Amino acid sequence: MPVPRHPQGYDLHDLRDRLLRAQETAIATGTVPPTLRPVVRESWERAIRGQIDPDHALPRVDLDEDAFREYRASHALAPVLPVIRRLLVDGADDAGLVVAVGDEHGRLLWVEGDPGLRRRAEDMLFIAGADWSEASVGTSAPGTALQLDRAVQIRGAEHYNRIVHPWSCTAAPVHDPASGELLGVIDITGTDHAVAPHTLSLVQATVAAVEAELRIASLESTVRATLRRSRMTAVPAPRPSRTPLTVLGERRPRLGAVELSPRHAEILTLLAWHPQGLGAERLASLVYETEASPVTLRAELVRLRRVLDAAGEPPLESRPYHLGREVDLDAASVAKLLAQGALKRAAERYAGPVLPASTAPGIVELRDELAGRLRESMLSDASPEVLAAYAERDECRYDAEVWRALLEVLPPRSPRRASVVAHLERIEAALR
Repeated sequence: MPVPRHPQGYDLHDLRDRLLRAQETAIATGTVPPTLRPVVRESWERAIRGQIDPDHALPRVDLDEDAFREYRASHALAPVLPVIRRLLVDGADDAGLVVAVGDEHGRLLWVEGDPGLRRRAEDMLFIAGADWSEASVGTSAPGTALQLDRAVQIRGAEHYNRIVHPWSCTAAPVHDPASGELLGVIDITGTDHAVAPHTLSLVQATVAAVEAELRIASLESTVRATLRRSRMTAVPAPRPSRTPLTVLGERRPRLGAVELSPRHAEILTLLAWHPQGLGAERLASLVYETEASPVTLRAELVRLRRVLDAAGEPPLESRPYHLGREVDLDAASVAKLLAQGALKRAAERYAGPVLPASTAPGIVELRDELAGRLRESMLSDASPEVLAAYAERDECRYDAEVWRALLEVLPPRSPRRASVVAHLERIEAALR
């Protein structure tokens, strides 16, 4: 069996033995040998001054469950947790890693990732709610990163606390982009893979994405506050409200709060997609699979007008048929976002195919057009993050071209690559 090596070429067994001897010397004399890396040596010195017991120190859990959940939900990092999950947690299961997010004091807020590894980590209380600051447990990536306010990697026996020696970790602090205030820490914990060079880059890239998301949220909050102040000093011009028309995905189609019948949903969708209006014959050809008389269409439109009247919506106009007031058709919003190149927002807004149960010719055409435009945009311009989320949709589970495109755009050392390759193999097996 080959001897495990440090990325810089050290024999890891020899490194561990030297660290254990160095710790024994430090505990006996109170002086840490200068052979250790400076970041580790200085952390051990703080642990000795703080009288950390290297054999028995365990993190504190000082909040009950209800208080902790309330505290975590109100923390500044809670709104950006989806970003961290997309960039780190989604690939952690396959990579055999645990991802932790802590507050500015070292208390872990979320611990997610490989289920088996998380169960093992629970033995040393590496759990949500536990205090992993240096003052509590000594040297660790999350605690030391917060202490130094910079990214660090701690390998195996570099931990001052011996219960943590089987583990390695990489962590980086997160700051408020506006004030520079320290908000917390993001950590990856596991075996030696957790301190690979690319892991540090991955954690730092995630921190950058999180801080960018916080900056956007802060700007949006400022804009909203400015608008609120302006409304108090100026009378806004009247603007007609646009009722949402929801037709994407498996949900029942709705116009505002009103549930629509399948036929009424088809007619309203077609008229909203063609705001310039449709003649009677053209509308009938888009609604009915077989030739229908104008009388059939007019009877359906009479019933639809009653629904609109009961909902307080303006009636349909005729010659040509068109909506009396513009509605906010979710399918049209997705198409607009795609045209603007806002692929992430378009993918998030796209809840599924247009009226998936409909067989109306015009709806089938619209459904195929919108799905095709989204797919083409994903294949040609989407970032790895957006394309990965798109590939997980039900309609893409067996779309080999989408999964091959995802494999091409993922970084060479991405922990997601193995799961993407495995999924492609399952697709090929299913198609044989």
